[in-house]
Amino acid sequence: MTWLVTGGAGYIGAHVVRALQADGAEVVVLDDLSTGAPEKVQGVPFVQGSVLDRGATRKLLREHGVTGVVHIAAKKQVGESMADPLLYYRENVEGLIALLDACRDKGVDKVVFSSSAATYGLPDVELVDEGTPGVPLSPYGESKLIGEWVLNHCERAYGMRAMNLRYFNVAGAATPELGDTGVFNLIPMVFERLQAGQRPRVFGGDYPTPDGTCVRDYVHVGDIADAHLAAARALESGAPGATYNIGRGEGSSVLDVLRVVGEVTGKDTTPDVVERRPGDPARIVAAVDRIREGLGFTAKHDLHAMVDSAWAGWQLRHPAA
Repeated sequence: MTWLVTGGAGYIGAHVVRALQADGAEVVVLDDLSTGAPEKVQGVPFVQGSVLDRGATRKLLREHGVTGVVHIAAKKQVGESMADPLLYYRENVEGLIALLDACRDKGVDKVVFSSSAATYGLPDVELVDEGTPGVPLSPYGESKLIGEWVLNHCERAYGMRAMNLRYFNVAGAATPELGDTGVFNLIPMVFERLQAGQRPRVFGGDYPTPDGTCVRDYVHVGDIADAHLAAARALESGAPGATYNIGRGEGSSVLDVLRVVGEVTGKDTTPDVVERRPGDPARIVAAVDRIREGLGFTAKHDLHAMVDSAWAGWQLRHPAA
């Protein structure tokens, strides 16, 4: 088996590539480097390009004998998707269609798809399971849900099999050099504020949660990579397509995260509480029974491990932190 990892030079993609390599898989990476870094890809063939280029993708599939695809390449910022929805539908929906068109042409019938908990929107449930209706609130979330629909129809029409993996809140790093270089998620946003000598900001302190702040299911990126590996191996073994949450099944509030950041960094994480952001659900935590039963996957890392590894990566990129 040779697996193509699209977006394999990015934060999550590089972790997936390493997990596949460590398990003995043949891997080739396609990345347009809009957010990825080529130095994160070591020991595997690397092609710079976009999945929107059908001809180049067909050539890559043919020349490298690709038999399965892990599709991670995508735009992923909710706010940006609201400001520029056409960018998200082009990159995330048209990009997937172009990729699947090339796969069908070359007989590649196994796909692991990077989806998102953003497909659920604002579910009013204690635990979000895979049967919870998808009512996304942004073009980003819609693009991921549409991607799942496209793959489901390709399974019926062409015999493709897809594992749709809905990530919850990804954090941490397997090694410091693979850390998240973006400042869009809570933990790096807190690091950035601390480095600037400012208090972390908490958006809303009056939610119906134990401490008044939003509760999320944080999952280590190394666990995300292991889930991709489990999905790829299941497809190789003939498993049918399926949709799975990837989380820990445990909620941590914003104040919980700040407490752990303080423990790890030794810095004062007393926050400034500001107004809520529109559209933020009070709580979204994954039900993880299905992925445990279907793929034998259980997340291993706790919140402290996530923050500790994220801090090591931040210090590598910001020595004065």
